[in-house]
Amino acid sequence: MTFSEYCKNELGYETKTTFWDDFAIANRFGIGAIKDTYQRAMKEWKNNYIYLTELVLVLNKMIWQYYEKNETIAKVYDELWKQADAYACEHLKGEELSYFYKVTD
Repeated sequence: MTFSEYCKNELGYETKTTFWDDFAIANRFGIGAIKDTYQRAMKEWKNNYIYLTELVLVLNKMIWQYYEKNETIAKVYDELWKQADAYACEHLKGEELSYFYKVTD
């Protein structure tokens, strides 16, 4: 099942970004590429609550994808997920925060 299918079938959510594919590519190049992809995504999209929400979803799903296969990568994704989640919880307000919680809950 693709990430888009998972989101649609399990969460009732239609994906809007290429974040999943971006991180899938970064995974092939290692931790530095994963962190660079995260930094670029946050720099470009942290002020777009819909994209920020999807970034948090992707990071969380990547943790689960790697937790049994590669503990080191799973820990990197966990660290990045915590950062993005904390940023969203601190900076989103009102309807944007409600959207975030609805999608990620």
